Amino acid sequence: KYWEDYKMTLVLSSQSFNDGDYLGNDHVLSEAFGFGCAGGNQSPQLSWSGAPEGTKSFALSCFDPDAPTGSGFWHWVAVNIPANVTELALGAGTNGGGGGMPDGSLQTRTDFGAPGYGGPCPPEGDHPHRYLFTLHAVGEEALPVEADTSAAVVGFMLHFNTIEKAALMGLYKR
Repeated sequence: KYWEDYKMTLVLSSQSFNDGDYLGNDHVLSEAFGFGCAGGNQSPQLSWSGAPEGTKSFALSCFDPDAPTGSGFWHWVAVNIPANVTELALGAGTNGGGGGMPDGSLQTRTDFGAPGYGGPCPPEGDHPHRYLFTLHAVGEEALPVEADTSAAVVGFMLHFNTIEKAALMGLYKR
């Protein structure tokens, strides 16, 4: 029964969408970004449970692997979320100011060029894109990153410090 020692317990859920559902217009990129979408640009509500032993903080990302860039597109990156936090409210990551983010957490630069949530806005007529919201249980209280650190560098740090992760997938097409 050695495999029981490695049972994954971390669960990520949302009141805003179910795994595999299309994301609502509230979460789509707003006109202010200039990509041709006119959504509310609110980050979805997210909650989690089952943090593994040794979790000292959480990190959260939203990534579109289907973006026509050759390397996907990072829509949201937040790190250093305290280990006692189990939810991000609707709109917590909106506008990069992080007013709704927990004390001590840090939103870092996305592929829009600034910290904070940026909603989906794939090219018109393209196939549905996948938006992977991934929660990382991290074995460090704080990763050595700044607000302007790229998502790729944050991902590198997470690769070596993640104990367990859980994900939800939202879809969007226009």
